[in-house]
Amino acid sequence: MKVEANFERADVNIGDDYRPSENEPFMNPRQQEYFRRKLLAWKAAILAESRGTIEHMQEGSRNHPDLADRASEETDRAIELRTRDRQRKVVSKIDAALRRIDEGSYGYCEDTGEPISLKRLDARPIATLSLEAQERHERKERVHRDD
Repeated sequence: MKVEANFERADVNIGDDYRPSENEPFMNPRQQEYFRRKLLAWKAAILAESRGTIEHMQEGSRNHPDLADRASEETDRAIELRTRDRQRKVVSKIDAALRRIDEGSYGYCEDTGEPISLKRLDARPIATLSLEAQERHERKERVHRDD
């Protein structure tokens, strides 16, 4: 369910010490800007780390004569590649959250259309479900997995 934002996007200036509060209108321009910055900073950190890993993997490609060393390096590489794949998926979710901010649907539960708590969004800014909806979803998943 898409909820239209009641606020026009303007250049919003928030200080570094700003934290969203339950005492202000939900997803007002200040809150939107706060979460936009949080998401962009997270994305930048992931991309910088990825670049560092790629450089490290290119430097680290050595032909180890010792089988144990070679196996250890290949295991490390596989773990790094899995980590990068997970981070690639997170970047995709960050991009989707940024689009939702632009569309005015950010911060609202996909299931119920109700606001997602600010604490949950602060802890997991890519959340698309309220805590209650997420718990319901996970219970359904467990039931279907156990069948």
